[in-house]
Amino acid sequence: MLARLCAAVALLPLTASILAAQSSQSTPPAVRWSGYIQARETYQDEVGLTGSINRARLSAAGSVPGNVSWRVQGEFRTGSAGRNASVSLQDAYVRWTRKTLGVQVGQFKTPFTREFITSLAEVETADRAFVVDTLAPKRDIGMMADYAVGGLATFTAGIFNGDGQNVTANADSSVLGVARATYRVIPYLALGANVAHYFGDSTRYGVDLNFESPWGVIRAEYIGQHFDIGGDDDDGWYFLVASPVTSWLQPMVKLERFERGAVDAVPLEAWTVGANLRPWGRSTRITLEYVSRETGDPGVRRGLGLAQFQVIF
Repeated sequence: MLARLCAAVALLPLTASILAAQSSQSTPPAVRWSGYIQARETYQDEVGLTGSINRARLSAAGSVPGNVSWRVQGEFRTGSAGRNASVSLQDAYVRWTRKTLGVQVGQFKTPFTREFITSLAEVETADRAFVVDTLAPKRDIGMMADYAVGGLATFTAGIFNGDGQNVTANADSSVLGVARATYRVIPYLALGANVAHYFGDSTRYGVDLNFESPWGVIRAEYIGQHFDIGGDDDDGWYFLVASPVTSWLQPMVKLERFERGAVDAVPLEAWTVGANLRPWGRSTRITLEYVSRETGDPGVRRGLGLAQFQVIF
C-alpha cells in the first residue's frame, strides 16, 4: 500500500505537466488590438469651417505556431451627403518569417515610397505629399517577400493583382510588380529606391532620403511615372524638415511639387508650415498646419488652415 502511495505521489508532477500542456494547447492564441482616430477641423476661404473624421481604424493581430502571424485592419468611414457610413477592409494578410526572411500573402500596402508605407499616424504632416497620394500603388492583393541583411540593407519584392484594394478579380489579366531596397549609410541616414511596373502599361519609380536623429529629421522623395506606350512622364517631389524644440513640441516645414507630363497639365506647388504637439505623450498628437497650394501658370494660390487631434491606442 505504501509503495503504491509513493508511486502515485511521484507521478503527480508528470500528470500536472501533461494537463498544463493540454490546457495551453486548448487556449486560443491572444489577439492584440490597436488603432487610431484622427478628428479634424479645416478652414478655407469661400468654404468656411469644416469638421471631419480623417481616419478611424481598428486592427487585430496575432500569431499561430509555425512562425506565422496575421493581421486584419478595417477603416470606419463617416457618411457624406447621400452616402451612408461604412467599413472598408484595409489589411488582411498572413505572414511567415524565418530569421531575416519574411513572406506575406493577402491584402496590404505595396512596398513603394517611404512615406506611403509609413503609417499616416506617424507621418509628421496631417496628409501625405500629393505626389505620394497620386503615384503610389497603395494597397493591393498579392504576395511579397522581404529579406534583411545585417541590419543595414533590406530588399522587398512582390507581385499583385494591380487593381487596388478589395478588388478580388484581375479584370485586365495584367499584374503589378513592386520592388524596394533600402540601405543605412550611417546610423542616422538611410537611402531607398523603389520601382513598380504595371505590365503592359507603365512604370513608376522613386528614390528617397531619410535622416532621423534626436535633434531633428530630414525627409525627401522624388517619384516619377513613365508610360510604356505614349504619354509624357509624370513626376514630383517633396522635402520635409522637422525638429523638436521640447519633448512635446515639434515644428515642421514641408515643400512639394507635382506635375503631369501632358502638354496642358497644370502643375501643383505647395508648402506647409506647422507643428506637432504631444502634451500627454506619444499616444496623443495635436497637429496645427497652414497649407498653401498653387496651381496653374500663372498660379492661383489658396490657403488652408488645419487642426487635427489624434489618439493612438
